[in-house]
Amino acid sequence: MTTTDTHHTSAKSPDTCTTPPSADTTTAAPDDDTLASMAKAIAHPSRIAINRLLSHRNTCVTGDVVAELPLAQSTISEHLRILRDAGLVQGETDGPRTRYCINPNGLAALRAGISTL
Repeated sequence: MTTTDTHHTSAKSPDTCTTPPSADTTTAAPDDDTLASMAKAIAHPSRIAINRLLSHRNTCVTGDVVAELPLAQSTISEHLRILRDAGLVQGETDGPRTRYCINPNGLAALRAGISTL
């Protein structure tokens, strides 16, 4: 992630980053290792705040998150990487920036896994 992320309006539709799961399907609970990885990724107050921020927007670049939270850009980037690796956030490269949004399928899988506890 570069330090040049700033507020950015893309020519792409802001909805291209998010694909809601079908209302007709039930998301299966992930296996125990995947559930543990997802739980570990979400188990940090800053990552919870990032998820909340992203859930209220269709998409935003790292600079937008930095503007909203009292954390350094490099810290936000690391939190976004962890959330992305866990499948809870997805990103779309837009030139030198990456636009992030909630991964609704990942979030649904986390919910399904927690409901089995």
